[in-house]
Amino acid sequence: MNWYKQGKDEVVKNLGTSIEKGLTDLEIQKRLEKYGTNELKEKAKAGLMSKILAQFSDFLILILIAAAIVSIFIGEIKDSIVILSIVIVNAVLGIYQEGKAERALEALQKITSPTAKVIRNGYLDIVPASNLVPGDLIVIEAGDIVPADIRLMESSNLKIDEASLTGESVPVEKKCHKVYKEDMSLGDRDNMVFMSTIATYGRAKGIVVETGHNTEIGRIATQIQSFEEELTPLQKKLNELGKYLGLLTIAVCIVVFTVGILQGRKVMEMFMVAISLAVAAIPEGLPAIVTIVLALGMDKMVKRNAIVKKLLAVETLGSITVICSDKTGTLTQNEMTAVKVFTGNKIYNATGVGYNPEGEFKIDNKEVDPNEIADLKTLLSIGVLANDANINGTNGIFNIIGDPTEGALVTLAHKGNIMKSSMNKEYPRIEEIPFDSDRKMMTTFHKNYIKGKVVSFTKGAPDVIIKRCKYININGEIKDFDESLRKKALDTNSFFAKDALRVLALSYREYNDLPKDISSDNIEKEMIFVGLVGMIDPSRPEAKEAIEKCKGAGIKTVMITGDYKETAYAIAKELGIAKSINEVIVGEELDRISDIELKKIVKNTTVYARVSPEHKVRIVSALKSNGEIVAMTGDGVNDSMALKKSDIGISMGITGTDVAKNTAEVILTDDNFASIVSAVEEGRIIYSNIKKFVLFLLSCNIGEIIIVFSSILFNLPIPLLPIQLLWLNLVTDSFPALALGVEKGEEDIMKIKPRNPDSPIIDRAMMTNILIQSVAIGITSLISYVWGLRAFPDNLVKARTIAFSTLIVAELLRAYSSRSERHILFEIGIFSNPTMIYATTFSFCLLLAVIYIPVLQPIFYTVSLSLIDWGVIMSFALFPLIIGELYKVLFGKKEFKKEVKLKVQKERT
Repeated sequence: MNWYKQGKDEVVKNLGTSIEKGLTDLEIQKRLEKYGTNELKEKAKAGLMSKILAQFSDFLILILIAAAIVSIFIGEIKDSIVILSIVIVNAVLGIYQEGKAERALEALQKITSPTAKVIRNGYLDIVPASNLVPGDLIVIEAGDIVPADIRLMESSNLKIDEASLTGESVPVEKKCHKVYKEDMSLGDRDNMVFMSTIATYGRAKGIVVETGHNTEIGRIATQIQSFEEELTPLQKKLNELGKYLGLLTIAVCIVVFTVGILQGRKVMEMFMVAISLAVAAIPEGLPAIVTIVLALGMDKMVKRNAIVKKLLAVETLGSITVICSDKTGTLTQNEMTAVKVFTGNKIYNATGVGYNPEGEFKIDNKEVDPNEIADLKTLLSIGVLANDANINGTNGIFNIIGDPTEGALVTLAHKGNIMKSSMNKEYPRIEEIPFDSDRKMMTTFHKNYIKGKVVSFTKGAPDVIIKRCKYININGEIKDFDESLRKKALDTNSFFAKDALRVLALSYREYNDLPKDISSDNIEKEMIFVGLVGMIDPSRPEAKEAIEKCKGAGIKTVMITGDYKETAYAIAKELGIAKSINEVIVGEELDRISDIELKKIVKNTTVYARVSPEHKVRIVSALKSNGEIVAMTGDGVNDSMALKKSDIGISMGITGTDVAKNTAEVILTDDNFASIVSAVEEGRIIYSNIKKFVLFLLSCNIGEIIIVFSSILFNLPIPLLPIQLLWLNLVTDSFPALALGVEKGEEDIMKIKPRNPDSPIIDRAMMTNILIQSVAIGITSLISYVWGLRAFPDNLVKARTIAFSTLIVAELLRAYSSRSERHILFEIGIFSNPTMIYATTFSFCLLLAVIYIPVLQPIFYTVSLSLIDWGVIMSFALFPLIIGELYKVLFGKKEFKKEVKLKVQKERT
């Protein structure tokens, strides 16, 4: 129900409660049975068996398991043991690294209020928040966490911090008497307070209208549960690749088996050949290598201040095309900062950021001392005395207790060495007129600020205070506040407001003694105007540079916030996100358009203001429907649904709520937007490296198919046996592939546009490269095999050993060429990847082991080779390396330059 549209009496009647006595114990028991407890129940987690089964759902893995089973039936127990061992190791690695357990709802339960002040049976009591029911009468005071969704019945200067739910950076004033006729966004329902938000000021009484999953935060929890886990781009591409390889394997096996039978070969012999081809076609080590490389990538991300919780999310970072960023606390400091002061008819700039009381006052770029300027000193004094906030500082980290706006005034005064604690002792408050949202002012009374006098200090809305002032303080002199001076003050207020500054006016009045009639009508008039203070939640200094880097990498940055349109646009313009206010759309407009219309609008919109959690999800969904790979950053409860819906959710580690952290796939340990760019770069490097070892493994495996298939066509004996191919694929090839997975990355990787998420992992250029390399490796190995057959006509085992050795050495040399798709080996440096040196050396030693260790020779069907044999092998093995380097010179750099040129043209357009 839309409780904010109902009057107080209507709410009381609909919920059958009392505004004086609340509910009775009997009624509470009935309602607990009807509505359940005021808790957010957790979705059942996937069991260990489900996680294990998920690891075996990959198509490549299923083919390997099938090959292992067939090997058992035909008596090749050794082959099946090796295959199954690799499958099991890969599954264990996957489960260990990912840890897919969702803890978002546990976090939601942690941040909800554990207790609540409730009036039941006419008496005030404190009860567990979980026992609240609709109709309960709640008392709220400053510092309380709101225990449920509540329609206010009474309120006195109540302010609620709703930043974690709506994104609003400043506490919201609540007004119990308001009733709305039209639909209002969450942040504009001033007669309601919501579960998990915090009361920062004042007190109130209200009736619980929703509990548990029916609350606004509960609806978020429910929607988080309803979102299906989506496959990452890499998962989709590897699954695609697995299916193609599987179909290729089956097709080649059928063709070869048929050709062999037509040639008159034995059925069992051809069946063994088919198994050999199946083993040759499938890169058995690929799943394990992908898992290990992603795991290593996770470790690298940590060093770049990004914790990646899900293994495959490492790669997804590299494919991001749009970053949807929450404003408050992500792009901005989430600390109100006073930046401009108007007093004595002059404008001063204040330096410094947040609540750290370090900064200077400047006019015309010259530093000034506030204690030497009477007007400025008076303004700062009013700011700390008519103020209920305090600053705390520990180890250089400062925070405020109280209203952020008042905290900004205290910080500003401290920068001028006007300290709140000493001012309160010297000029204690003797009376006050509290802030009221209707008056929009607050007044405090102090003795002896002006010797022998009582002074009232008033701060509040500029338009109200300027209207109520009769005089103005200029250079320490009291003058008439004439029309020209009044106009200057109003114009300055407008000037500050256009820069999205939150503006407060400060004034005072003198008395001989404390007035008997302390009322607004008697006191807050004929005041002396002192000046204006403009404050803002400042942008993070490093965010602008990071956004510029995103542009260079072809990534669009979108800002989503609960703040008002003008404030949002001012920050977005400063950061370089938006150039025109036409790029801004507000939540009310989103409510009026369909998803189909939104799909078009998101293409040209960079800022979304006054949005609700549902709006964020719609925005992310619209972007994804346009084919974008979307990252969503945020730190509040209000961000969690969009974090879940996006391709990759990125939470702030310091200011982020537990909900955001546990919903997101990536957590930034330094809350720095710039760290996203570093993480994206690392993600691109990882994906590039994955492509490199896929290119390497497939070119090697197809080369193996070519040598086996060609030998059948030419009616030659089978050149490579299944155990040899398995050893080659699982052991010898795997180590160089791992070394390719830890390449440093090419310097120009952030100059190319994000890859098309729909493009396969093997594009046309890569397929051409694979075919050229495969043919070079296959033909070279076949020629060496034929040479061996002719040189040793009575020694088939030696001919096979020569072919086996040529193939391995050719593939090890090919690994060096695979280190870059564009740069030749001498450009990147032969020894610039030490891991590759170690990997290829170790793999070559493994080859020597199966050739020269007597106990291994009968297992792998090999014999010892002479130096002359090795001379022939090395001569043949160098050929694929030379072909690979020539291909890069002729085609690799050409493709890259074409891609960069297209990106630059698109940016100019």
